Amino acid sequence: MSYTLTIILPTQNEARNIGSFLASLPPDLPLIVVDDSNDETPQLINRLRPYRTRVLRQRSTISQARQIGAAAATTPWFLFTDADVSFAPDYFNLLPAYLNGETAVLYGPKLSQGPFPHYYRWFTRGQKLADFCGIPAASGSNLLIRRDAFRAVGGFDLDLTCNEDSEIAWRIQRQGYNVRFLPQLIVYARDQRRLARQGQLGKLAHSTLRCLLLYTGLLPRAWRRHDWGYWTKDDRIKI
Repeated sequence: MSYTLTIILPTQNEARNIGSFLASLPPDLPLIVVDDSNDETPQLINRLRPYRTRVLRQRSTISQARQIGAAAATTPWFLFTDADVSFAPDYFNLLPAYLNGETAVLYGPKLSQGPFPHYYRWFTRGQKLADFCGIPAASGSNLLIRRDAFRAVGGFDLDLTCNEDSEIAWRIQRQGYNVRFLPQLIVYARDQRRLARQGQLGKLAHSTLRCLLLYTGLLPRAWRRHDWGYWTKDDRIKI
């Protein structure tokens, strides 16, 4: 059978999240997991989703893991996401209408059905405003990229340890491809540890400042591998 879409998922020690994530996927879509865990994450994946799933054990950063997954996929579209989310029930029913030759990048919002709902709603408003201004504000939890556009820009910037999602959308747009924000394609955040640790203003300031420097080309190349405290030693995908 031929598929249009492959789901690409980097994981590191996601045993507490992976069951809910997998339960939100259609069983027939291909899933490639690039795993750098020392917990039971890969075993749980193999047990809970034994079909249409490929687990690649690879020590990698977040950007490298996404790149490895894309290199292993053969479908026309890649859906990049994270294990700490679940897809809205209508997500995959809505999606086929937008997978056409007119758009190279699609991205949607991340909301919360639990803690910090206001933060995510305001962040989504920021995405809409940036989109209105012609600047993609893509999230790696909910990012679709057409294979030919991905290859045209060489994929992710492997020096980046965060904000790799927004950065690749900008490069694809600058190559003349169409990038589109779709508010109706929703994923829900399930794990709020990082937001609780950094605080809502701290996390927003971190993302805004780094993205501003990246977008304007003012972030020195030597600083790209530094995450500015985004990952702790407990949740960092190691270099």
